Amino acid sequence: MSKKGNVRAAFAVLWGFFGVRKRRDYDADAQSLTQAQIIIAGLIGGVVFVLTLLLAVYLVLQFVK
Repeated sequence: MSKKGNVRAAFAVLWGFFGVRKRRDYDADAQSLTQAQIIIAGLIGGVVFVLTLLLAVYLVLQFVK
């Protein structure tokens, strides 16, 4: 897996999380990215998202006290 492919997979998953993806870009990613790249990028993106939410809740609770 090349570095460029990994970055492309990360952007594909990021735009997928937001739900804004052009059909042309989706088709290009489907041709060039492997399933493993998408799955790994999705798992990493999901973990980062959950940890960010936990950090935000933690910080809010610290200011409420």
